[in-house]
Amino acid sequence: MKRFHSIKKNSDFQVVYRTGKSYANKLLVMYVIRRDEQETRIGISVSKKVGNSVVRHRVTRLIRESFRLNRAEIETGLDIVVVARPAARDSDYKMIESAFVHLCGLHNIKKELK
Repeated sequence: MKRFHSIKKNSDFQVVYRTGKSYANKLLVMYVIRRDEQETRIGISVSKKVGNSVVRHRVTRLIRESFRLNRAEIETGLDIVVVARPAARDSDYKMIESAFVHLCGLHNIKKELK
């Protein structure tokens, strides 16, 4: 299984939080900055307000899967940080994916259809 690049360092998260543009909806908050690199990286943050470790890991997996399946439609050379809100606790995959795609549209990071 091919892995994708992710944001792991706290300093990288802080750069995206400080300089990135953010949009939010009921379930997620998304911060995006453009980079000079070729690869798009994603960072996922799910706090203890969302639930216990089992719930937090489930939400993380759902967000990661939404990114993986929609990666071909997202521009390259971006750093994306997705923060889950407590309402994401009771959401299923379709709701999380819909929220993720909605935020991608607000950020105008979807590739143009040709």
